[in-house]
Amino acid sequence: MNIRNTNDDKQNAPALKVYMNEGVLAELPENSVWPGLEGLDSMNRLKEDGFEGIQLGMGQKVDGSPIGYCQMAAITDPSVSMQYAGYFLSLGAECLTVHVGTGMEDDDQVFRLVESVLEASSSTNLPIYIETHRATVTQDIWRTVKLTEKFPEIRFNGDFSHYYTGLEMRYGDFDAKLDFMQPIFDRTRFMHGRIGTPGNMQVTIGDGQSRPLMATGEADFLADHKEIWIRAFMGFLKTAEQGDYFIFTPELLSASIYYGRKFMVNGQLTEESDRYAESLIYAQIARECFSEAQKRLK
Repeated sequence: MNIRNTNDDKQNAPALKVYMNEGVLAELPENSVWPGLEGLDSMNRLKEDGFEGIQLGMGQKVDGSPIGYCQMAAITDPSVSMQYAGYFLSLGAECLTVHVGTGMEDDDQVFRLVESVLEASSSTNLPIYIETHRATVTQDIWRTVKLTEKFPEIRFNGDFSHYYTGLEMRYGDFDAKLDFMQPIFDRTRFMHGRIGTPGNMQVTIGDGQSRPLMATGEADFLADHKEIWIRAFMGFLKTAEQGDYFIFTPELLSASIYYGRKFMVNGQLTEESDRYAESLIYAQIARECFSEAQKRLK
């Protein structure tokens, strides 16, 4: 089976494209720099702000959009994988990222789920990338690496905050863990950008350049995530062909699903940052990390 990279058929050098995940735009604070646009107006504004596409959920689409378009879904039953692939392909999605399973499956169930996704992707030629996410079959680094041995063709959407925080990667030998994750990095073709500390899943990062004020302990979590992103970009670049592109989407989610943190300010619970403004910083960081990945491979 062959799981293809996203490719624009333009024969350009392998590239990074920064998309927006729709979750960022949900329930933003009133003082957000995002003007609260919807539909085609929102797509035009995203383009003005440098985003090259949008990732939407479960069948949504904006007709006439001037930017790229991809989808996300969840698959807990092998029987729906082919159905989803055909459906999202019919909508014109460039690729699909999926949560697979619940994390409660035994090995045989995991293998059936993963195999169904790979078969659907290969047979329809729609790139489907399995997300590294809590409460799914990839929630554990060791098991995910073992999946790369069972299915070398597997390709991932790297949502690495789930590992950094959820598996407390800074507890122990961080560099050794990165090296162990190399088979995952080598197969990452899409990324959900979120930066957390060893104990909090999503935190503000300041200007994205200097050590964040939240980095009060030994670990510089911003630098750690940058290194993870660079390694994932290198994994793509090592085998990418002309026209291939890697999609990075900031995925800074709202307080109502317990990602965006709120603190008491003047008697009001207030979200700690403007997630849209931080997404602009994430976009710049991703581009810098991609450039660093290119340099390291020269």
